[in-house]
Amino acid sequence: MRVIFAGTPEPALPSLRALLDSRHDVVGVLTRPDARRGRGRSLHPSPVAAAAQEAGIEVLKPEGLRGERGEAVAARLRELAPDVIPVVAYGNLVPPALLELPAHGWANLHFSLLPAWRGAAPVQHAIIAGDQITGASVFQLEQGLDTGPVYGTLTTDIAADETAGDLLARLADAGAQLLVSVLNTIEDGTAVAQPQPAEGVSLAPKLEREDGRVRWTDPALAVDRRIRGTTPAPGAWTAVPGAEGASPSRLKLARVQLRPEVTDLAAGVLRVSRHEVLVGTGSHAVALGKVAPAGKSWMTAADWARGARLADNVELGARDD
Repeated sequence: MRVIFAGTPEPALPSLRALLDSRHDVVGVLTRPDARRGRGRSLHPSPVAAAAQEAGIEVLKPEGLRGERGEAVAARLRELAPDVIPVVAYGNLVPPALLELPAHGWANLHFSLLPAWRGAAPVQHAIIAGDQITGASVFQLEQGLDTGPVYGTLTTDIAADETAGDLLARLADAGAQLLVSVLNTIEDGTAVAQPQPAEGVSLAPKLEREDGRVRWTDPALAVDRRIRGTTPAPGAWTAVPGAEGASPSRLKLARVQLRPEVTDLAAGVLRVSRHEVLVGTGSHAVALGKVAPAGKSWMTAADWARGARLADNVELGARDD
């Protein structure tokens, strides 16, 4: 089939590469416009755009798909005449007129077992919620938020130490093969899209910086899940009291280790030793892993505590706004 791939960030790359290696003909790529990043704030193409350009594929980068911009991209899509448009984390809403453009519609790879975790951050929410099993779904895109009928799914366990970044990378690789398999069945005429059940719906909106704030009064398992679920983005953090009345500063947090044998620390209170830094939670203590003080690189928690001259009984988590 003639395929136009719609995607933008790094997790979409395995699907693009799998499609390029498949029996289908990738005739174009639809992605978000170049974005400014880095110290110089220079323009950079999306990961998908860069890979498509390297492969010699035409890249469309509209600011949006509605209005005059939408009409221009729609005209080019009609000229390219795709049979189907597979989608992985494209990042733009698709208007009804474009949904109907390819004969077989738009096939969206989503990183959850729909109807669970509809929305922009399914992997992060699954970890924060403590789910033990997750997966990926390929469904037919429609106007509702991830509500379309499902062509196929895959399932996987969530490892106890897995971050959102780790899990998303695994699902991106496995989901790429699922997406190609679904396109094969669409071409063969054997694809069957099943309506999503009305039960089991949950929502996964985009996470904001505040979602990464650790609540030390939560049980240790919930603290661990929040840190893993917001790693690498938007990032887990806590507030550290400033010296002599100075404003609190932010401390970025990486994975912690559970210390169920330590139950005598109040929530947020530090216990500093030569080789580790413990923090109390609503249940038992956790040992901090790597941390990054404001404006500095990642380091071990013990090195941070020594450099900051922290002693026992410092309390993390004070408001800094």
